Amino acid sequence: MLVDSSAFAFRVSADRSRFECLYLRPKNGRAEDQLQRNHSTQYISLPGYPWQKLRSETPGKYESYADMVAGKWIHVKIEVSGQRARLYLNGAEQPSLMVNDLKQAPAAGDIALWVGPGTVAHFANLTVHP
Repeated sequence: MLVDSSAFAFRVSADRSRFECLYLRPKNGRAEDQLQRNHSTQYISLPGYPWQKLRSETPGKYESYADMVAGKWIHVKIEVSGQRARLYLNGAEQPSLMVNDLKQAPAAGDIALWVGPGTVAHFANLTVHP
């Protein structure tokens, strides 16, 4: 993935009103401010758990630092099982972000790639395993 910021949604409901999401902010990965760096990766779940709510009610629990560089390829691996999600970056053996309490019940659904307004992104070699 080559991107400035993006999100990977899963368990997307048919009407798109519900989904879980892992978000990457590569520009934050090399920021000079540590707090900004700590917002490099993030989990959200809509409806009910937008980033603002999770950040204010449980600071740091659903976000983490990850060493990423904006404009460079980032290899992403996401594992979702039951109520757990793991985000691995650039071939790391350990996850950059762990979510042990996904907010929605496990259910079949679509996946989606999301890119924010004004962001250019390129995706390659996407593979999905059940």
